[in-house]
Amino acid sequence: MGKKVKKETESPPKDVFDPLTIESKTPATVVLMLSSPENEVLAKACDALYKFASKGDENKVTLLGLGALEHLYKLLSHEDPLVRRNAVMVVGIMASNNDVRKLLRELDVTNSLISQLAPEEDVVIHEFATLCLAYMAVEYTTKVKIFEQGGLEPLIRLLGSPDPDVTKNSLECIYLLVQDFQNRAAVRELNVIPPLLGLLESEYPVIQSLALQTLEVISKDRETRILLEEYKGLDCLLNILENNELNDLHVETLAVLGNCLEDVHTLQQIQLTGGIQKLLSFLKVSTVPDIQKNAAKAITNAAYDPEIRKILHWEEVETFLIRLLETNNDDVKVAASQAISAMCENIDSKCVLGLQGIPQLVKLLSSDNEELKEAVVTALTNLTTSNLRNASVVAKAEGIAPLIKTLNAQRDGAISNAIAVLTNLALQEPIRASIQSQGIMSALVGPLRSTNSQVQSKAAFAVAAFACDAGARAELRNVGGLGPLVELLHSNYEEVRRNACWAVMVCGSDEVTAFELCRLGALDILEEINLSSKRKNKFSEAALETLLDNNLSQKYSRMGYLSPSNIITNGFYDCGQVKHGGKFLSLEELSKQELTDRRAIIFINAKPQESVVEVPEVSPSVSGRSSKEKPRFVAERMGGPVEKEELHNFCWELDMSEIEFDLKSNIVPIGKIKRGTFYHRALLFKVIADRIGIGCSLVRGKYNRCWNEVKLVEYTPKGLLLPPQEYVVDVMFEPGLLFKQGSAKADQYKRI
Repeated sequence: MGKKVKKETESPPKDVFDPLTIESKTPATVVLMLSSPENEVLAKACDALYKFASKGDENKVTLLGLGALEHLYKLLSHEDPLVRRNAVMVVGIMASNNDVRKLLRELDVTNSLISQLAPEEDVVIHEFATLCLAYMAVEYTTKVKIFEQGGLEPLIRLLGSPDPDVTKNSLECIYLLVQDFQNRAAVRELNVIPPLLGLLESEYPVIQSLALQTLEVISKDRETRILLEEYKGLDCLLNILENNELNDLHVETLAVLGNCLEDVHTLQQIQLTGGIQKLLSFLKVSTVPDIQKNAAKAITNAAYDPEIRKILHWEEVETFLIRLLETNNDDVKVAASQAISAMCENIDSKCVLGLQGIPQLVKLLSSDNEELKEAVVTALTNLTTSNLRNASVVAKAEGIAPLIKTLNAQRDGAISNAIAVLTNLALQEPIRASIQSQGIMSALVGPLRSTNSQVQSKAAFAVAAFACDAGARAELRNVGGLGPLVELLHSNYEEVRRNACWAVMVCGSDEVTAFELCRLGALDILEEINLSSKRKNKFSEAALETLLDNNLSQKYSRMGYLSPSNIITNGFYDCGQVKHGGKFLSLEELSKQELTDRRAIIFINAKPQESVVEVPEVSPSVSGRSSKEKPRFVAERMGGPVEKEELHNFCWELDMSEIEFDLKSNIVPIGKIKRGTFYHRALLFKVIADRIGIGCSLVRGKYNRCWNEVKLVEYTPKGLLLPPQEYVVDVMFEPGLLFKQGSAKADQYKRI
């Protein structure tokens, strides 16, 4: 050992590493010394490496590449205190490097470091062990290991260390650990609150700030807030706010108080001691943006409880929030808007904020700050929901145009809430007309194409609200909005699908839009939806019915039935029954087809004077015949009555083929038909009955069978009115004859 000392005292050559200084150009030599069996060499080598690593991150990387960490890891549990201390110092200082931390995790050093936190260890060891743990606790797996290996208890104990560096490192490590819920519960059980409150009186601002940040995280749990109140923590926090010398801590203090205000009991206790008044008076005079922001966030957190909202309203918090909207800081305006949203749940607050706050909020819609824009429209949504007066205030404040412009915003939340506000405004007819006149339907096309389900749902809902006007429907058609609306029927989100069905139902209330929706495939999708017990809803059923009722040609082709309320007009055509999954062609598409030998398409296009004709008076008698002989117009126009036994000789097909050949078309106007069978005659009967106001249905059967059903009222011999009965009308064999629905003769007429 003497020789080694003597060798170390000699002046080393200029190009040889000096173990006592960091200027050596050969750090590899010192790393090799970490394998020495002599404690003094190990201690001095570690000391030299510490000084070398302290120079900068580049030196840490150099030592990492030389394999120093593997040797240092073994020395963390060395029996010599000095060696152990110096090794911990090197590891602690090197842990600031990310690559070093990665290797330390692989070496699993947490258990060794935690063992260095024992009370009997040197304070320097405490300092650098906690420093290393603080660096490593940023990563989740290390947090888990520190928890599992019992590191929380010694860290909390070291909060009371006389050395401020140990306290700071331990506190920083705890702050990182409690980001995880499991650790928050654990530190609460280990009674962390008293030492944290004690650190609020530290002479070091960085420790005070870290203590408040830690309290802010753990006070998110209600159990912690209860303990905080028991230990008079609220008094400590309010005292900090009242002390102007501690104004650098006010921001963090307000963040902790914001969590505490979530509990009704806590707020009531603060109110009884005059704390709320002190808090609000402090906030009203403060011009520090971070303080104003955290104050608004505290109000937001507190306002989720209805009882707390009442207390805040009594303290006139609305005035403070509205004033914050006038600041020059966007973050403050965002927080104030969010607080206004929360306070809107209180009806009285909603009224105050509506009258005084809406004009300010509308002005902020022109901001380029997307986060602010989203917060503002969210507040406007809550202010106008179920409140017609506030909706009127938005309109009077000229909020419609900027709201429509917001539909082009970057954030989905801003778009969906802007749509919600406009929909709330649409409940009033004059305002709805104003919104429609400013191009709302064009503006909704983009949101309809959104990939966000919330935006899709709101957009479809808005279409349903605004498409009640024919002009709005025409605008939506012209700007290509029906296509993306139909696509939303495919959505896997129930709310989106339901609102899309509702919008299709409203849009399909006129023939032009209904036809376009059908062309885009809405009918096929709705039929598919309604076949599923899980996907169908009342709106999907109503939408299908509405589309069919406004597209009778397609309804009759698909359903084979037209009700008395389905009035046939010019332009109707019967192309036969479309097979399931088959495409229903438009009249224009059918007109372009080559002449075929398939069944002709019957087209309705009557002249005005042809609509006034005589038809049978269909009133039943006991015999089943009409009670009075009347001209049977339909039968006469279609070849007259046919004997049942001669039905097979009634050659209507040849006449139809001749008409098609003459017209060079598969489409035959019904007026051209001189010999018609069941389905021709029943259709003509329905057309005429609809034009003169007789309620009549049209039903398609098999093998060219078709019939009409009417409801008639009978009288008893004493003149009493009986409930209406349904009858089948004979327009083929004995025109004018009526068969009671369900009778054998009625069934025979419907079938061969």
